[in-house]
Amino acid sequence: MEEQSAADSIIDSIANFGLKAVAAIIILVAGLWIAKKVKALFAAALIKKDVDATLIGFFSSMLYGAIVVFVGIAAIGKLGVETTSFAAVVAAAGLAIGLALQGSLSNFAAGVLLILFKPFKVGNFIKAGGEMGVVVEVGLLTTELKTPDNVKIIMPNSTVMSGSITNLSAHPTRRIDMVVGVGYGDDLNKTKQLMLELLEADARVLKDPAPQIEVSNLGDSSVDFVVRPWVNADDYWAVKFDFTKAVKETFDAEGISIPYPQQQVHVLQADAS
Repeated sequence: MEEQSAADSIIDSIANFGLKAVAAIIILVAGLWIAKKVKALFAAALIKKDVDATLIGFFSSMLYGAIVVFVGIAAIGKLGVETTSFAAVVAAAGLAIGLALQGSLSNFAAGVLLILFKPFKVGNFIKAGGEMGVVVEVGLLTTELKTPDNVKIIMPNSTVMSGSITNLSAHPTRRIDMVVGVGYGDDLNKTKQLMLELLEADARVLKDPAPQIEVSNLGDSSVDFVVRPWVNADDYWAVKFDFTKAVKETFDAEGISIPYPQQQVHVLQADAS
């Protein structure tokens, strides 16, 4: 009788464990299916909100992972395993990983802000973090720039966000600010007219807003004009370089001087006696 009772107890235990195992498997399978559905619905909602594709993939994966962990703990608990200590181990591991990746998390947070607020986008020419270049890629941890001399720069996102960001491509037009100095003996009205004619002859210079040419400073050796034409952003450097060359050639032909700093040295000869 005792042997029969022990056998029945073992059979009952196996049966109970089998039922628990089946329930755990059902929880696991159903939970994974729900996790995939929730991930897809969450991603679709973000797409409708026009969220950046990088963020959509990342946040969807995070949500999916969190649901999978929860389902896994629930399935283990169904088997009769104490889940409190298991959850504590998972939390401690998460904390340790967070501390180890503190710098990366800072870059990630900065990357999220860059993607959400979009101070610049791919193709913009920016100045940030002490560097200047065209934005090639904005990632979750780093931002890649290409300098005008075709050098690749990869900057941590926290560096990009730590200071001011100057987006030189934010607007379709830009104003060129130049200073042109002439001699005190030159005709200022004629000088101004010559520069205005040079700007009017350049089809890349916009008519509206109109170019501004005014006397701005009486320097030590020159009278300085500020020259401020408006151009399309893509024409900025070409117009600046061409105008500088044209001013020199025109002033030479018209006899207008372009002063340069000079020093006078007086030599005093001592009396030999």
